[in-house]
Amino acid sequence: MKTSTPKASGFNHVVIFWTDPAKPEAADAVITGGEKFLKTIPGLTYFHIGKMVGSARPVVDQTYQVALNTVFTSKQAQDDYQAHPQHLEFIAQCVKPFVKKVVVYDFE
Repeated sequence: MKTSTPKASGFNHVVIFWTDPAKPEAADAVITGGEKFLKTIPGLTYFHIGKMVGSARPVVDQTYQVALNTVFTSKQAQDDYQAHPQHLEFIAQCVKPFVKKVVVYDFE
């Protein structure tokens, strides 16, 4: 029997975080903060944040610690999210103190 995966239609926003190695609590702080501040922002249709999972496959990037995968109703909804006070609070409290590098992938 053939199965299909539901398509995450909308505007996809993926964020990869490299946390500060001097702060062992950093990954958990980013994840907890994401759950607290981000998942209730209007316009989101999908939200998941979690730790990198190791792999024996050399093609899998294993240098980061946390990934955020979100889908929005539209690019405008994602633009509004960027300026939302809860998103700005997440950056101030959970990204700036704990993260050394961030890479973002946006696509439709």
